Amino acid sequence: MDRIEQTVLRNLIHDEAYMRRVFPFLKPEYFGDISDREVFKCIHRFISDYNACPTAEALDIALQKTNLGEEQFKSAHGLVQELTAEPTNAQWLINETERWCKERAIYNAILKSIEIMDGRDKHLTTDALPSLLQDALGVGFDNSVGHDYINDAERRFEYYHRVENRIAFDLEMFNKITGGGLPNKTLNVALAGTGVGKSLFMCHVAAACLSAGKNVLYITLEMAEEKIAERIDANLMNLPMDQLHDLPKQMFSNRIDRIKDKTEGRLIIKEYPTAGAHAGHFKALINELSLKQKFRPDMIMIDYLNICASSRFKGGANINSYTLVKSIAEELRGLAIEHDVPILTATQTTRSGYGNTDVELTDTSESFGLPATADLMFALISTEELEALNQLLVKQLKNRYNDPTVNRKFIIGIDRARMKLYDVEARAQQGLSQSGQDDDDDYRPANRKLNRDFSSIKV
Repeated sequence: MDRIEQTVLRNLIHDEAYMRRVFPFLKPEYFGDISDREVFKCIHRFISDYNACPTAEALDIALQKTNLGEEQFKSAHGLVQELTAEPTNAQWLINETERWCKERAIYNAILKSIEIMDGRDKHLTTDALPSLLQDALGVGFDNSVGHDYINDAERRFEYYHRVENRIAFDLEMFNKITGGGLPNKTLNVALAGTGVGKSLFMCHVAAACLSAGKNVLYITLEMAEEKIAERIDANLMNLPMDQLHDLPKQMFSNRIDRIKDKTEGRLIIKEYPTAGAHAGHFKALINELSLKQKFRPDMIMIDYLNICASSRFKGGANINSYTLVKSIAEELRGLAIEHDVPILTATQTTRSGYGNTDVELTDTSESFGLPATADLMFALISTEELEALNQLLVKQLKNRYNDPTVNRKFIIGIDRARMKLYDVEARAQQGLSQSGQDDDDDYRPANRKLNRDFSSIKV
């Protein structure tokens, strides 16, 4: 009776339709026996070079060029001679091959996991185990082979007219540059120097999303949970932070009740040690919140990316900052895709970027791999002149949602005492026309619910 490995090899040689269907998904490590593996490698090289099924003669010649020992060569040669054509049900064969590939992938992932747990892997930690098994469980034969430009035109037309689910800002210019807000499955990054307002920006967006009835998960690796909540209190209660501590208990409780009455959303703030958590921890937190509190985030904020850990590399491993930060960015974007949410995070500028009024992508701290991964990246810039006017300059650095040359730079207002951002008058943008600013002052955000103002709350 044939082994499944032998059946797979036989049909790779004699069934072209089968070969073209399964060849992209087969890997040498799926073949446990060395003879099977070497024959497959010869088949793989022939198909890659000639885009056709190899003959037994071609495989024999290829085997002679390998470094196999005498016994192994005889075994592989004998296997090739046994691979004669036999009729087989095509759909059954494809289904069995897919099942076998999945089983082998899981088996190999378990072996790799044991190697990691024994400390024999120099780069991966035990935190990589869930992703290894998840990738193995995801092995399958994808029927899609791409988008046919002519035949799929109708599907493309439907895509153009589909209303995409977005999380809108309460800031007009941000809605303008993103086409109405942040789409799901995206990674969005604010770039700024120390003290410019990265956390303030993120706290404001979190407060605005909460007031619009969205569920927000705010992950902080820099400040305590209470500090983040304090900033959001100042924003939603429209009070300077130093006055929060003077509020009587009853007045504070009444304001919280008013906020609760005006929103159906929830805000969860979770603190992790600096560099002590990665996408795997965040994924576990999301699952735990779903199980224990029936909470599913519509938006995830991570404050901030550079002080996260990577689930793929050990802390202190001998890897460069480009690889590490790019790895973190890819893992966070993967988290956004898996949970179908936008992620908003931040990063530091380089030393040369501090005080620079014209920040570029090259001013990204530690790794240029971050802007390569992000969907939207913008700089928050502050100068003494802007500070005196209570304003921030925003510059688009990368934008997959819209043309980044339009409204490349714009001004927003900032109230640091109340941790709030706000739109400025149109005339404040006029001096930026040379940087791609357009003159459309009639734009209105698609979702005005985010403009609910809690400043009118009376006690």
